Amino acid sequence: MRRERLEQLLRGDDETSAAALAALRSGASYVVWDGTTPAQSLAGVYGRRLRHTLQKGIETSGLEQAVQHLNRYGGPVRLSQIRATDGAWIFMLFLDQDGSTLVACTGVRQTQPGPPPSDAC
Repeated sequence: MRRERLEQLLRGDDETSAAALAALRSGASYVVWDGTTPAQSLAGVYGRRLRHTLQKGIETSGLEQAVQHLNRYGGPVRLSQIRATDGAWIFMLFLDQDGSTLVACTGVRQTQPGPPPSDAC
């Protein structure tokens, strides 16, 4: 999928899509994988991730809404990922089967590595 097409799909009015679009326009890397997965299966997986991130205090964007959208969506979805150029955020996009519609979008802040231990070589 071309970058311009992915940008078009992200032109929604929610905060997470806007952040993913900004990352993409800033040169973020992205991938759209072949194949599909049942949306309800992914809703279960991302529901567990939601609980995990809440327990660990990991910052997310739109994760709860993505789980809700996946639960309501009846068809299979294609997965796509956008990785911000600074590595601070990774966005997961859930597209319809032919990649023409954005079903849901979520982002998770990545933990930044701290300084090396003082006894490191």
